[in-house]
Amino acid sequence: MTAGKTTSNKTTSNRWTTAILYAYVAAGGVLGSLARYIAALLIPVVAGFPWPTLFVNITGSFIIGFYATLSGPDGRLFASTRQRQFVMTGFCGGYTTFSSFSLETVRLLRAGSQATALTYIVASVVTWLAAVWLGHVLASRLNRLKGS
Repeated sequence: MTAGKTTSNKTTSNRWTTAILYAYVAAGGVLGSLARYIAALLIPVVAGFPWPTLFVNITGSFIIGFYATLSGPDGRLFASTRQRQFVMTGFCGGYTTFSSFSLETVRLLRAGSQATALTYIVASVVTWLAAVWLGHVLASRLNRLKGS
């Protein structure tokens, strides 16, 4: 009878742990989505070019590259699984806008703005990759600093 209760308690504990992790991801997603919305309000679309989406995808790429490296196994910052999921899955997932990027690209193409669409695609992919790399490099340097 005791073995059965122990198994039941572990199952309940695992469910709570999972539920709490989901709550962290959801909370990060809410904050990331709000940050994305604020960026869209503050950054203008100029000449039909979707600057707000480009901005959030660049900065989101930087954030995930920086945080993943800084809080990774060899990182300078200790972060729990919950904290990492809050930032990387929740916040960055809610903040970045690949679906918006895709829709805006299709709209540009349908409007006959092939050159703008191509510029947007190239600028997006290049700057996203550069931002992840830059975040990684900066966090790696922080990780190598002496002291805490």
